[in-house]
Amino acid sequence: MSDHPIDAPEILNNLFFVRKTILPNDGEYLKNGRIVVEESENGDIALGYRLHVHHSSAPLLLYFHGNGEIATDYDGAAPFYHACGVSLMIVDYRGYGWSTGTPLASKMLPDAQVILDKLDSVLGEQGIVPGRPLFVMGRSLGSAPAIYLALKNPDRLRGLIIESGYADAPSLFRRLGIPIPDDLADDDSLPINNGEKMRRVSTPTLVIHGERDVLIPVSHGKTLHENASNADKSLVIIPNAGHNNVGFTDIQKYFDGIKRFVDAHLS
Repeated sequence: MSDHPIDAPEILNNLFFVRKTILPNDGEYLKNGRIVVEESENGDIALGYRLHVHHSSAPLLLYFHGNGEIATDYDGAAPFYHACGVSLMIVDYRGYGWSTGTPLASKMLPDAQVILDKLDSVLGEQGIVPGRPLFVMGRSLGSAPAIYLALKNPDRLRGLIIESGYADAPSLFRRLGIPIPDDLADDDSLPINNGEKMRRVSTPTLVIHGERDVLIPVSHGKTLHENASNADKSLVIIPNAGHNNVGFTDIQKYFDGIKRFVDAHLS
């Protein structure tokens, strides 16, 4: 367990909605595994991943999902990402899918950094050509680790994609009557103030948001886009889309936006 104030039960219970599943079998173009993010004499903590291989030399999109999802939920979407020219690797959080451990807000972003640091080794084991162009994407809660990786590793990423992301976690929790201590706001390793972090993100950025999102209003997406420090940034608002149907309300607009972004940042 953790005694960090961001890991208080009232916060974790509203931040994470854990779903478990067993480690699936691999296929010719589908690879599954775990990546150790924390070693302990009481048992290592390892995060599960699911890799949809487009081809061995394709660029890679490293994906962090929403708080009620698991990696296998993206099986149906993977062909659309392949049509954008990328392999897709979805990583679960602690306790989700076939990951071990218990979800902790204090560990989510540091875990993402460990994943990135071990990525080349993991991909090599799966037959992926080393040094593939790398993009990172985060949806909803996953916007926090994606933004964090872009902030801390600008030279390792070709681009950052944010879908249905939040700019200010405290404002969302205040709506639930759950305060987040003010003294945590300046800690980059916590999934709190994405909007402020974006002011220091120099990576080319694409923000996608649903026009009718009532869980994380579109104003958050607009703030993330506005705050991005790189002039190379795009905002795609999907008309009539809410929070959980952004990728399906207008599939062509959604994936056309991703494909244009990826294509523009491969050279």
